[in-house]
Amino acid sequence: MKELVIEANTKNLLEVQSFIGEQLEEYDCPMLTQTTIGIAVEELFVNIAHYAYAPSTGNVVIRVEMHEDPLSVEISFIDSGIPYDPLAKPDPDTTLKAKERQIGGLGIFMVKKSMDSMTYAYKDGKNILTIRKNLK
Repeated sequence: MKELVIEANTKNLLEVQSFIGEQLEEYDCPMLTQTTIGIAVEELFVNIAHYAYAPSTGNVVIRVEMHEDPLSVEISFIDSGIPYDPLAKPDPDTTLKAKERQIGGLGIFMVKKSMDSMTYAYKDGKNILTIRKNLK
């Protein structure tokens, strides 16, 4: 397991993506899977940067853990910001036209659909959002 502690600021997104990309490359993760994970990581990190500590800022811990059977990656985002469970909100109705849908929630919906699992917990004053993706 590897961790990165970094300020929850969008200017740090490239460093977060590089950190995760390095872990995935060690396990010969296919490029399409790396791209899918990268999009999910961007969505989650940017949400934390914009909303967790607003209007101030704080740190986020990015924890990457590789699993062997099946070969998969588990990425956790841990912050001490405002408690928020993104999984509690209902999925957007994608059958509606864009103008008819409520604003927000589409990014989290895309992450849920593109990952093999996504969980949320609030423990010891921390938001813990974890995504898991099979690599092969």
